[in-house]
Amino acid sequence: MVLGGTGFIGRHAAAALRARGHAVTIGTRHPRRALAKLPAGLRCSELRETHFESLTTRYVWQPLLRDVDVVVNAVGILRERGSETYDRVHHMAPAALALACERLGLRLIHVSALGLRRDARSGFLRSKLGGERAIARTGADYSIVRPSLLDGEGGYGAAWLRRVASWPIHAYPSDAQGRTAALDVRDLGDALAALCEIPGTSAPREVELGGSARRTMAEYLGALRASQDKRGASRPALRLPVPALLARLGSHVCDLLHFSPFSYGHLELMRRDNLPRENLLQALISRAPAPVGRDLPVPRSSARRPAYAFAATPSGHETPVPPRPQ
Repeated sequence: MVLGGTGFIGRHAAAALRARGHAVTIGTRHPRRALAKLPAGLRCSELRETHFESLTTRYVWQPLLRDVDVVVNAVGILRERGSETYDRVHHMAPAALALACERLGLRLIHVSALGLRRDARSGFLRSKLGGERAIARTGADYSIVRPSLLDGEGGYGAAWLRRVASWPIHAYPSDAQGRTAALDVRDLGDALAALCEIPGTSAPREVELGGSARRTMAEYLGALRASQDKRGASRPALRLPVPALLARLGSHVCDLLHFSPFSYGHLELMRRDNLPRENLLQALISRAPAPVGRDLPVPRSSARRPAYAFAATPSGHETPVPPRPQ
C-alpha cells in the first residue's frame, strides 16, 4: 500500500512497485480525482480513502491495512490547512501507523527528509523530526528514508525551480550557502520499491539518498538553466543574492499566502549542507544516479592560476620558482 500514492513521490514509488510485479493499493484523500493523476499502469489499482488528520490512533489504521504486506508512507504537506496540521500529518498519524504496523506484523517504509535538526524553528521541520522519533520508539519493522531535493515531472516544487531557472535573473537568499545533492524522483521511486523487497532483518533503519552532484541553490538553478538549453547557447543567468533578513520576511509571507514552494522551513534547510551522510542510492537501484541539471564549463580566463610553479632540481627536491610573465 502506497499512502499518498497520487502525489509526486507516491506515484513513482507505486509505478516502480507495479513494474516489479507487485499488486499496489493506493491510499489517497480523493479517490474520485485519483484516476486523473495516476499513470495508465496504476489505474486498475485498488483505492482507499485516507485522511491523515483523522488517523491518529492505531485502531483506525487497522481496517485500512487489510490484505497489505508493506506500507510506503509518502504523505506530506507543505503548509497547514484547517485540521491538516503539521503535527497531525507528519507526527501523530505516522506514529499511529507504525503502531498499527507493529500490531499487524507489516513492514513500514516512511519517507521523511534530510536536514532535520532539534534546533529547527520551522514547524514543518520539527513535525517531520517528531514523526521519525515516534516511529523509532515503536517495535515496528521500519525503514526511514531521507531523500535530498527532488527533481522530475509532476512535482510542485520541481516545476517552480525549473521555471525560476529559465529566468534571466536568479534571486536567492544570500545565506543559502548549503549544498544539496538533487535527486531524480524516478530514482527515489526505484529505491523505495527495492526497500519494500528487503526482509526486515536485513533492511537498514535509516536510508539517506541523493544524487551525484553537490550544489548550492544558486549553482543548482544555474545547472537547471543549462540543462534546459539543448544547444548550450544561452548565457548564464545573473545571480542576485537577497539579504538574509529580506529573504526570511519573504518566506513568512509565502507561508502566510500559501504562495510558491518557498517557505521558512526550506529557507532553514538551505542555510547548511543538506547531504546524505552515507548515500545508499546506488546500492539500492544498482546503477548510477540519473543526472540532474548540467554544469556549465568554467571559462579558461576565470580559472585560478597558481602563485608559483614547481620545477624539479637534480637534488630531487621541488623548489618554488616565480611564474613567467604572461
